[in-house]
Amino acid sequence: MATKIIYFTVNGRSEQAEFTEDCPTQDVKDLFRSAAEAGPHDILKMYTPRGNITNISPNLEPNSPTSCYQLEVVAADCNSEPLGVEIAGALGFDLFSMEKRLQGLEKKILLEVGETPAVVYEMKREVDSFRHKLESVEHLSWLGLFKDLSDGTHKPSPFYHKRSLHKTREECEHVQEKFLQMRSLEVSEEVRQYLKTPTFDNWQWEDAEMMVLLQLMFSDLDFNSIFNIEADVLHHFLFEIYRRYNNIPFHNFKHCFCVTQMMFGLIWLTDLRSTMDTIDLLIMLTSAICHDLDHTGYNNAYQINARTELALRYNDISPLENHHCAVAFKILERDECNIFRNVSMDQFKRIREGIIRCILATDMTRHNEILNKFKSIQPCFDFSNKDHTDVLMMILIKVSDISNEARPMEVAEPWLDCLLQEFFNQSDMEKLEGLPVTPFMDRDKVTKPSSQTGFIRFVLLPLFMELKNLFPCLEQHIIHPVQKALDYYTEMETALERENQNQN
Repeated sequence: MATKIIYFTVNGRSEQAEFTEDCPTQDVKDLFRSAAEAGPHDILKMYTPRGNITNISPNLEPNSPTSCYQLEVVAADCNSEPLGVEIAGALGFDLFSMEKRLQGLEKKILLEVGETPAVVYEMKREVDSFRHKLESVEHLSWLGLFKDLSDGTHKPSPFYHKRSLHKTREECEHVQEKFLQMRSLEVSEEVRQYLKTPTFDNWQWEDAEMMVLLQLMFSDLDFNSIFNIEADVLHHFLFEIYRRYNNIPFHNFKHCFCVTQMMFGLIWLTDLRSTMDTIDLLIMLTSAICHDLDHTGYNNAYQINARTELALRYNDISPLENHHCAVAFKILERDECNIFRNVSMDQFKRIREGIIRCILATDMTRHNEILNKFKSIQPCFDFSNKDHTDVLMMILIKVSDISNEARPMEVAEPWLDCLLQEFFNQSDMEKLEGLPVTPFMDRDKVTKPSSQTGFIRFVLLPLFMELKNLFPCLEQHIIHPVQKALDYYTEMETALERENQNQN
């Protein structure tokens, strides 16, 4: 099939596009959108050499460099709808819904046939490829619209480049109003029991509903009565927590909820109420809620290499985790948000030390240090030994923090997509700023299965196995699902390698 070359100008520079006459219309539009550094929010207008507006399609008439088309970008309304909704409207379908349907189809096939056919992997790769294309175009628009990177506090949110990094007042007021309306509702016994399991599906719940469920966790563990936590204070605390999680793909309020819900589930599954002090359970649950407060979507390596304010403030030592702690205690400084305001001075000291210790343990650079310490005390673990329980608390928050793969695949896989969005945006920024590029975040080198197989095999399973050794009951709840996830991504990686070999 013959190709045609279209010469055009955009943003004052000359460009040329080449495509075949049978090229899909959407691909042609994506091509021009990419050249214009425009995102899905933006409207493109193409003018003929005579100045008439024309449709962007494969039917554009070929021209010469002396007779150029003119491409213009018209910014759409940035605040009308969240990015995913606008993309869904523009495309005529919801990418997330399509992925959920595909996962459901795959589950049915597995139950009936016993293995996943190659065609399902092909469909998943096409969805991933389409997502990648959208994100790549999104990234170009993001860089084009936000060239001034001098002030870190005003950097755009990764991926959601048209939304502010921090939640707007309108956003918060809307969720707070819903939370106020729902916080006194009676939660069914079925939901109460479901909340205690690793199979809990966070995608079915809105932010305000998740705050109600966090509130429920406090009451179900008797924290409100034991530590005299007033209902209004807990409400204000949870709302401030919600407000201080940012609009980023992964380290957001939903992630905070998932980590806390897994911690809540582990407390019940392992019957920690009978072996640990209630104050330690309070420390662990609160640490999970606060563990990623005000995360901006860029990890410690980026903070240190970019010499950000956080890295300078904390001397390159766990800058993010130190910041999460500081934000948590800044919230607790406010009397109306201080859920610990009725505990004794000694109790507060223990709580503060415990929360700091737990949140700092989520820095993955300390992973081997903490895991090896746990291994060394494992054979003679003693719940009456504070040093032992301190290490166990760190292990439990680490397990909760990286526990997505212990959940059902239809819950876990969308989280991986969110994580890769955040990773890829960081590596894009590193390339833009001339910083060392984090290898496992590079969109040009990492595939979905390759990002998981090594992580599950060398990080997740060894950690989870050690916890299972202390609590054998966890094997069916967290070990089996993670092993299934490893098989799933290993099979996907093999299929991808086989396809690449066939193409070469």
